[in-house]
Amino acid sequence: MNQAASLQAPRENSAGQAVMNVVRRELTGYFSTPVAWVFIVIFLVMAGVFTFYIGSFYERGLADLAPFFQFHAWLYLFLVPAVSMRLWAEERRSGTIELLLTLPLTTWQAVLGKFLAAWLFIGLALALTFPIWLTVNYLGEPDNGAILAGYIGSWLMAGGFLAIGSCISAVTRNQVVAFILSVVVCFGFLLSGLPMVMNLFSGWAPQSLLDLIADFSFLARFASISKGILDLRDLLYFVLVIVFWLMANTIILELRKAD
Repeated sequence: MNQAASLQAPRENSAGQAVMNVVRRELTGYFSTPVAWVFIVIFLVMAGVFTFYIGSFYERGLADLAPFFQFHAWLYLFLVPAVSMRLWAEERRSGTIELLLTLPLTTWQAVLGKFLAAWLFIGLALALTFPIWLTVNYLGEPDNGAILAGYIGSWLMAGGFLAIGSCISAVTRNQVVAFILSVVVCFGFLLSGLPMVMNLFSGWAPQSLLDLIADFSFLARFASISKGILDLRDLLYFVLVIVFWLMANTIILELRKAD
């Protein structure tokens, strides 16, 4: 048993190191150009506008961040595909994808490394909204546990959008096409639980199908988490969405490599 464990350990470490090498490569690429800083500034400005102006933060007179989290899904709908569209489309367009996939790492490790780098980058932008958290604590006594849950749920939802966008980016070398397709697919996940969509199926579809469609709603899942309700089913849903689309991403790249 000890000998087997010792033989497996180097392989695990090597796999982890390969993923981290990709993560470092991608993060360096983000911050070597102004694009990363432009994204962060746009995200922070829009988050502030939606919270304090459109969300009527002061007029509500409540010490919570409901207006802040309320618009995250719609922010991510456009900003996350803007990040994900270059993950693989740019690699394919520039021809560097062949070089990346010939390195001593598996396709899954490359996919995971690029995803983690982009997810950490989005997480950094989300973390930089902490002055809004400090503001609500200065003005009142909010439920900080619910706010922390909202941040966790927001990051998981961003991961779901990012995994979808990463997979679609692997299909085409055109970043604009990848962006548009990602927005359309993510928009479908947002709308799936809304009454306007459910009414299209309610007249003929069985209740089991209606429940299945409603279960895919990013909005419904995130709304529950942002209220401080950390239901394991909601957390697991976002994790499964991320894993499914990353596996699909890997399969697409393997098929492309075979061609």
